[in-house]
Amino acid sequence: MTSSLLLGAHVSSAGGTPQAPPRAGAIGATAMQLFTKMANRWAERACESGECEGFRSALAATAVTATVAHDSYLINLASPDAALREKSITSFAAELSRCEALGIDLLVSHPGNFMDERDAGVARNADAIADALERVPGRTVLCLETTAGSGTALGATFEELAAIIARLPAAQQHRVGVCLDTCHVFSAGYDLANDYDGVIARFGDVLGLERLRVLHLNDSKTPFGSRRDRHELIAEGSLGEAPFRRIMTDERLVQVPKVIETPKLDDAETTDRRMLERLRGYAV
Repeated sequence: MTSSLLLGAHVSSAGGTPQAPPRAGAIGATAMQLFTKMANRWAERACESGECEGFRSALAATAVTATVAHDSYLINLASPDAALREKSITSFAAELSRCEALGIDLLVSHPGNFMDERDAGVARNADAIADALERVPGRTVLCLETTAGSGTALGATFEELAAIIARLPAAQQHRVGVCLDTCHVFSAGYDLANDYDGVIARFGDVLGLERLRVLHLNDSKTPFGSRRDRHELIAEGSLGEAPFRRIMTDERLVQVPKVIETPKLDDAETTDRRMLERLRGYAV
């Protein structure tokens, strides 16, 4: 089973996106996630042909077959502030455009913060996604990420993600999936540690397992139901080893890319390699 794993990490794109694939290759990854721009700045950019060719060439030199980007942390598609929401839609469309130019398979995005009323935020979030997908046609699949549910963040329940997707035009729904983050769902109240089968069944009932397009594998520094997003090394937090072992041996999830976003400690390459080896060991 280990030969068919799609497993990797979020790797740095410092120095340009063509620098990310070699970093993924150095940790033995077959999947990788990256930022296509600085995640904490609004400044947008386009990917020119030289960069795209360099990225594809660097990627071809690795064993990576599943590529994931994560959008900017500043984007809030659910904002009630018209100016911020329009700025967010423009930025999100630019994220989609860079993914299309680079040939990236999946774009992970946190649902927004509603700030005023939850139902209104769900509607604004969905309508903004529809707007951006209309602006940028293509093959990259948007993956709405499960959240820990702090403050006014949307996406802490499977039902809320389903509501966002259901509001999209039918013709766009095939371009949208879900990213399940193990730390986030545990913190939001889905007990992966003690009821793995129940959580996966609930996901299937509400969203359909075919919507699960990527997994973020992170342990949690905080207890079950904490509503806090604090990642820990695999099997060294409150989730423990058991749910990760189940994920790595679940035949239903074999084709779902699995990406760690765990702490890097003093040496990112060494730490990521150790975490991936640990996860591969669970799949034996």
